[in-house]
Amino acid sequence: MRRALARARDGKALDLTEATVLLHARDAHLDTLLEHAGRVRDAGLEAAGRRGIVTYSRKVFIPLTRLCRDRCGYCTFATAPHKLESMYLSPDEVLEIARQGAAMGCKEALFTLGDRPEDRWPQAREWLHAHGYDDTLSYVRAMAIRVLEETGLLPHLNPGVMTWQDLQRLKPVAPSMGMMLETTSRRLFEEKGQPHYGSPDKDPAVRLRVLEDAGRTNVPFTSGILIGIGETVEDRAESLFALRRVAREYGGLQEIIVQNFRAKPDTAMRGMPDADLQELAATIAVTRLVLGPKMRVQAPPNLVDSEYELMIRAGIDDWGGVSPLTPDHVNPERPWPQIDDLAARTAAAGFALRERLTIYPEYVLAGEPWLDPRLNAHVAALADPETGLAREDAVLVGRPWQEPDGGFVSLGRTDLHTAVDTEGRTGDRRDDFDDVYGDWEALRERLPAPAAPGGPGEPAVRLGEVREALRQAAADPARLTDAQALALLDAAGDHNGVGADDAALEELCRIADDLRREAVGDEVTYVVNRNINFTNVCYTGCRFCAFAQRRTDADAYTLSLEQVADRAWEGWQAGATEVCMQGGIHPDLPGSAYFDIARAVKARVPEMHVHAFSPMEVINGASRTNLSIEDWLVAAREAGVDSLPGTAAEILDDDVRWVLTKGKLPTREWVEVISTAHRVGIPTTSTMMYGHVDNHAHWVQHIRLIRRIQEETGGFSEFVLLPFVHHSAPIYLAGIARPGPTARENRAVHALARILLHGAIKNIQCSWVKLQDGLCREVLQGGVNDLGGTLMEETISRMAGSENGSFKTISDIAAMVAPTGRPLRQRTTSYGVPDEDRLAAAAASGGVCQSVRNFVPLGRL
Repeated sequence: MRRALARARDGKALDLTEATVLLHARDAHLDTLLEHAGRVRDAGLEAAGRRGIVTYSRKVFIPLTRLCRDRCGYCTFATAPHKLESMYLSPDEVLEIARQGAAMGCKEALFTLGDRPEDRWPQAREWLHAHGYDDTLSYVRAMAIRVLEETGLLPHLNPGVMTWQDLQRLKPVAPSMGMMLETTSRRLFEEKGQPHYGSPDKDPAVRLRVLEDAGRTNVPFTSGILIGIGETVEDRAESLFALRRVAREYGGLQEIIVQNFRAKPDTAMRGMPDADLQELAATIAVTRLVLGPKMRVQAPPNLVDSEYELMIRAGIDDWGGVSPLTPDHVNPERPWPQIDDLAARTAAAGFALRERLTIYPEYVLAGEPWLDPRLNAHVAALADPETGLAREDAVLVGRPWQEPDGGFVSLGRTDLHTAVDTEGRTGDRRDDFDDVYGDWEALRERLPAPAAPGGPGEPAVRLGEVREALRQAAADPARLTDAQALALLDAAGDHNGVGADDAALEELCRIADDLRREAVGDEVTYVVNRNINFTNVCYTGCRFCAFAQRRTDADAYTLSLEQVADRAWEGWQAGATEVCMQGGIHPDLPGSAYFDIARAVKARVPEMHVHAFSPMEVINGASRTNLSIEDWLVAAREAGVDSLPGTAAEILDDDVRWVLTKGKLPTREWVEVISTAHRVGIPTTSTMMYGHVDNHAHWVQHIRLIRRIQEETGGFSEFVLLPFVHHSAPIYLAGIARPGPTARENRAVHALARILLHGAIKNIQCSWVKLQDGLCREVLQGGVNDLGGTLMEETISRMAGSENGSFKTISDIAAMVAPTGRPLRQRTTSYGVPDEDRLAAAAASGGVCQSVRNFVPLGRL
């Protein structure tokens, strides 16, 4: 104990054992612990510009439904349908509570409800269906909008466990959300008789995933622990360290609540003793020391009896939501203190009580990406622009909730598609490099562990295994095992070439090329197309992406609809049969943006094939329009979208994805979008970006997944291999990713893709943008049959530091292919033959429009 207290005194980081020891502090040791914790809290308030201030939120409690699919042993909130007059509060009831709260000066509408009651109770499903809602979260979203529009209160949503997609859907209607972690104890979840047994949403792994997804989605999120429900002190410490990891990695936990268990009648745990308040104080103090000075720490004031000063000494800086109108529906036997009394008790402890909003001041002042533009006016009306706290003179009135205005005004460096070649990018990184991607040091802890020598992912070339794998690939590629596939990749050696077997690599490429010849013949194909990246403003936080910019960055731009249509027309004049359109996830783009873009192109060039919008953009569009993925895709097809690029795949393994990107869609959602597109008749490409923080085993599993999808849907037109371009990639600049795959690895993985996809996907494409001409020729002799497009503009890879230009003319492509001796053919997106007029226009222009060719790339000066 003395050692742990000394380390706390000296400001040293506590480990799990030390935190566990300090949780036992009582009496004199507790006094010392509280002193150290209070000092850390005070330093955090000083740094935040709120010295001597403890905050609270004036709220109303809206119990939207008391039905729940869980069966927690301590809960009196959840009940059964026969005990309720209605399964859900009606819209009128919701608004009546909110209006009364607004009249009393409340600024937060806390939506509390049970987890997905429709999964357990047919009465809930029937109510939702009768009122026109697909699920409970759709009703939550609708009521949040009504509260914003008709009262001006800011919704804080506590709907329980949410998916990544749910968070995307709800973020535009609520400045903050929350869900208690409660505990990481699996015993309390898995053992019969424990409080979380039989409650699927209380799985600690599931709840931690929600906290991570909230951080990835840039949602200011409230969480915390519940003490005294049967967890051990060690469990408690582990829970705090789990919360710290999420807070460090994503920066989205705006507060941690330390809540003490209070036994309630008519529950399975009615006989359990209440958590001791000295125990609560010690837990708060350790929370403060573990989570640090920047974290806001809260204790609910209606659960601490008269020990307000003790909790302040322990290190809290917030009392949470306090309602002058509604009871605490979760702890109905514990009334809220009067706000004047709370202020007096806070003052007695030497602090001033100040009102905040449901979104904490730090996030109010930060704005994007934490606050959705649809909520800017609602929050600005209530927030002090200097402090981010609640304005004392704020007037509560409803304000329209609507799609952001604009999004299609031409802004910024709209000539970047040519200037990136002639002038280069303004700087090698975004201005918010240190913040937007999360904590780089915490990220290192997530790196996939390297396999042991001889295991998956590390070159361990054993001659007999490689020879056997080569024989199998030649004789029956469909029966190649994962171990054999890895052995073939490992023939390329590691990133330094150690362990390479060049003879085996040559044989691998020969086998792949034989399969290519069998599948598609000797033709090398390409498409005359125009890339249009309509904006690079994006706050998703992909750590590999050097294209994304903040709206205020020097290289940021957004094209108008007219400019998009003009570029499509220019492409058509140059013989293009396809436009490929993708952009950043711009927070100002309205929900109809993608449809508007497709319609604009089709209106100008009706015969142009629109190949547009990655699965990430599909999810974004569906979330903003509150449509299902299927309905959104059908609407996109009706608007003119002919096919989707299967980008945003990177590596389809979430352990890798969550290192590569902070907020991009998980693997499951990528598969759902692609499979749904195929089901509704929209073909897609498929891709893999490799050579960063992944290993060979990830490549094999990714390609296997692509094949499984193809066997189920048949909707992939091609598989495109995209080697990681490192030069300006944030994850490389931070020292985490390696500088892309080696030339041997590029050859090996293109060949292996041909082998593993043989009989499923005919077309294997290499990216000339990312590979030098010589390496393109080598992979053409190792299974590749397609070179992609002339592009006309290519900004994404060029911003990352690709040195191969933004376009290739038809003569450039012909010169690259000529040494292989194979015939070259222009194709359509679906690998058909273009019309004669398209071929003639492409021949006359070289497949690249003049407005792009007028600029001389830096490398050619």
